[in-house]
Amino acid sequence: MSSIETPSGKNETTENFPVEKLVSPKYRAHVKAFYVFARAADDISDNPMLTAAEKIARLDHFDKALMDDNDQSVSSILPLRNSLKFTGVTPQHARDLLIAFKQDATKLRYENWQELLDYCRYSAAPVGRYLLDLHGEDQSAWAANDALCAVLQIINHIQDCANDYRMLDRVYIPLDMMVINGASVNDLAGSVSTPALRATLTTMLNEMEPLLALAQTFPKQIHDPRLRFDTAVIATIAKRLDKVLRTRDPLCDFVKLTRRQKMTAMATGFIRTWI
Repeated sequence: MSSIETPSGKNETTENFPVEKLVSPKYRAHVKAFYVFARAADDISDNPMLTAAEKIARLDHFDKALMDDNDQSVSSILPLRNSLKFTGVTPQHARDLLIAFKQDATKLRYENWQELLDYCRYSAAPVGRYLLDLHGEDQSAWAANDALCAVLQIINHIQDCANDYRMLDRVYIPLDMMVINGASVNDLAGSVSTPALRATLTTMLNEMEPLLALAQTFPKQIHDPRLRFDTAVIATIAKRLDKVLRTRDPLCDFVKLTRRQKMTAMATGFIRTWI
């Protein structure tokens, strides 16, 4: 670990979708390298002890180290740099993530839905695009990939809306949706959702529906069998979580699927992969 990095203790076992475990074994070392890079950069952007300027300076250093083969100053970058050189995958996906992490350092509110989608373009879509490139998939699948990645990001924002506000003063819920439904940012400090906040979250989920529909077409666009299956499972889980979030309160209950629901999603994913 270098003096640039500020590890939070989070790792792939704590993620909602542990991608490294899902992909074929021959790709796992490369996916882990990408994850380690992203985790280290995310930890910097989420560190409450750093100022916005300090976060951006460190993330700029990450970008420089990623692109400079002679820079050995950031240990979490070295495996990814070697992986990209070996696989020929572009570093742009990793650099796009850095754009999102730097935005997190300075932008604490989102005025409308389009601003949130623009953020997802850099915070979520690059992960899927990286996996597609790693597997040699066609860029024609990017639109559906971006939709699924945005859906997963938005679901995560809803799941974590209380903690994001309380711990980081970040609100990813579009402010114009709050205004329309009579909610306020202060509602996120409560122990349960107000009716107005509940209506706002439902508005977000309703707005997400076209993306969710496009995401369901993604698996059939993937040629690699293992990646196609894993994507079908994740797309099914996203659909299930959309339904669960409409009835559960993320302020007082961490919303996740039951083991039975996950097994059902896997079975559905298998069927969707081959039928």
